[in-house]
Amino acid sequence: MHDTLDHLERARSLELPSRDAMLRRDRSVQVFWADHRQLLVDAWAEWDSGRTTTVALDDSLIHPPLRDAVAAAWADPSTESAVADLIDEPAPGVFAFQLFDPERLADLRGELEAMWDAGIPMRPPYGIVLNRKGAMLDLRSDGSLAAPSFQAFYRLLMDTYMRPISRLLFPEITGYDAQTFGFSINDRPETDTSIRPHTDASSVTLNINVNVPGEEFTGSTVDFLDAATNQVAALTFEPGTAMLHRGTIPHTAQPITSGERTNLVLWLFGENGSIPPGWVDGNDVDARTRWSTPTEPQGMYAPF
Repeated sequence: MHDTLDHLERARSLELPSRDAMLRRDRSVQVFWADHRQLLVDAWAEWDSGRTTTVALDDSLIHPPLRDAVAAAWADPSTESAVADLIDEPAPGVFAFQLFDPERLADLRGELEAMWDAGIPMRPPYGIVLNRKGAMLDLRSDGSLAAPSFQAFYRLLMDTYMRPISRLLFPEITGYDAQTFGFSINDRPETDTSIRPHTDASSVTLNINVNVPGEEFTGSTVDFLDAATNQVAALTFEPGTAMLHRGTIPHTAQPITSGERTNLVLWLFGENGSIPPGWVDGNDVDARTRWSTPTEPQGMYAPF
């Protein structure tokens, strides 16, 4: 019978593992995603090709000053200071900047909402509350958001923007940043309390808010601990802004008290999850190296 159904219909008819099973990370959950990996990839391709949309997931969604400065640095790395000029440091070792154009966030969110509502099973990130806007973003993760249009945009964010900006601010990550990982999260008062203090298994983490202008929330600050002073900085997001920090900096998300906060969280690391050892400073990395794409093949390692 299934042979007569298309990939999209078959994917939509799958019976997902229970919420409890996913929270427990039962073996049956791993088997489910492994058994249906290719079907889900094919279903996403079919869904993508069948859509009629005028919204392109490309660099037109990036905040114009950043887009222009990054394009100039790729053409001539000696101009990279113009990128740094657009970035603030609201807490020690934590950098913030406008990544997405606020005027285009509604377009981006519309595309993301359509994908979240596509009816194709997606695996939410383990350890984070399970909801419809929680998804794995990297193809190496089981049950990822594998729509080809989104994957091209994901690679653009990683390769054109996140990696060279990360190398500019944290030169020691160079060589520990060829591999990628990502997930989306959505915080709501009725389902979320907080995320306990933790570090990330990444060389560097980029946390991007995709709330549209006017989509307000309260609470849900991200608190960063400065180990040198033992001081905590509580930072919040504006629509389309991003926070960039080393994975080793301790941080936590406080409870959201009203509204919703939706973010994309992206990681870079080296082969098999390697991150820079503490003694590497990276000060000998030159601008041309920063503005280059690693030649290492993408491995199969995913942190979770």
